[in-house]
Amino acid sequence: MKPLKHIPLLVTAALLVLSAEARADDLQALVEKGKGVATAADCMACHTAPKTGKPFAGGYGIASPLGTIYSSNITPSKSAGIGDYSEAEFARAVRQGIRKDGAHLYPAMPYDAYAGITDEDMQALYAYFMHGVAPVDDTPKERTALPFPFNMRIAMAGWNLLYAGGKPFTPDASRSAELNRGAYLADALGHCGSCHTPRGILMGQSASAYLTGGSVGAWYAPNITSDPVSGIGGWSTEELVAYFHTGHVAGKAQAAGGMAEAVQNSLQYLPDSDLKALAVYLKSVPPVRNTADTTPAQGFGAPKSDEAVIRGSYVPTEADSLRSGAELYSGYCASCHQPDGGGSDNQAYPSLIHNTATGASNPANLVAAILYGVERDANGQSVLMPGFGAQSYVTPLTDRQIADIANYVLTSYGNPNARVTQQDVTIARTGGPAPLLALLQPYILPAIVAAILTLLLLILLATFYRRGSESEGHA
Repeated sequence: MKPLKHIPLLVTAALLVLSAEARADDLQALVEKGKGVATAADCMACHTAPKTGKPFAGGYGIASPLGTIYSSNITPSKSAGIGDYSEAEFARAVRQGIRKDGAHLYPAMPYDAYAGITDEDMQALYAYFMHGVAPVDDTPKERTALPFPFNMRIAMAGWNLLYAGGKPFTPDASRSAELNRGAYLADALGHCGSCHTPRGILMGQSASAYLTGGSVGAWYAPNITSDPVSGIGGWSTEELVAYFHTGHVAGKAQAAGGMAEAVQNSLQYLPDSDLKALAVYLKSVPPVRNTADTTPAQGFGAPKSDEAVIRGSYVPTEADSLRSGAELYSGYCASCHQPDGGGSDNQAYPSLIHNTATGASNPANLVAAILYGVERDANGQSVLMPGFGAQSYVTPLTDRQIADIANYVLTSYGNPNARVTQQDVTIARTGGPAPLLALLQPYILPAIVAAILTLLLLILLATFYRRGSESEGHA
């Protein structure tokens, strides 16, 4: 009967094992949930160097109007990453843009949107980065070095008072569960407004122009309100879901630039229910019409070919025979997009007709696509259009040549009211339109010095005046 005395110990040990297994299962479930949150928040796109970088190890250069901002290592490495962050410190960095050491992050990290992440999702996100991501003990080689005064991170405290400081998302009782989910995806996790809402003089989002479109470097994130002409009101929910999933909808649009990254790293992996919720929400956003728009961007164009006219115009041995926009298009574009602009039969090479890049009143995306190309991997398919900018492995084209091609495409297949100048291409090649704050940057330090000198001069004059008055009084 003595062995019976060991039964309570065995039961206790078994219960401890079961409890540990349950905790492990709970942690694994939390990590999986966090992975989904990180995917919806598109953390991979900015914190992983394309093609060569390790997941979340940082080093990706984010081109901003104020200079290039390099992403940090957010793996659980204790020496190079965020491995020693507590959950509260992690949440503060994500929601408020403040690192463990108290330094401010730049809003290239969209913490103004991430402030809306719920407590439950934040807990899961922390669990994922601490237990579901492999640590990388390498610090990114490139470091952010913005010019004065933008290198003064403490200034972000004032910016945050103006444009950040939101609260975790709370469902609106007047909306359906689907609409609430879509709003959460668009405004918090997906941070759609970071690109699709224009920014003011201090680079904060314009609350009165929500999702009406904005410049993102050389690219332009279009109006995605429910307006049927300027926005996505003419898109069906099914078309939007297909676009999120693949980056391509025939007769509408093809994702490029930052949107291609969003599709490739985030949207294609979301469940269909989330993609539908996002589409339903965007179609509920109040419509805003851009004054320059009279026809939906995808409504322009008809097949047209000038091959019969330009073929044989020059003798076979003549050099520099690609001079006009039509000739340049024939030489560099028609082999893929076809001489009549209709694209390939399967639309792997998309049509330039009924295409938002060629039909938009702002032709920035057409110019950027020619300069930088299009590349994305989505839905098991790789899409590649070579760029014709300075680093082209096909043929670098001049600003004039790119402007000529763009104008030929616009007048032949797209919006004939849009126009591209050589200067437009030059600006796109150098990173896109510079905001006023960036244009003022060279003058800020001299202005500060001048202000200080003026203040000192006024103090000296006031001192001399006071002493002179005192001398006259004694006399």
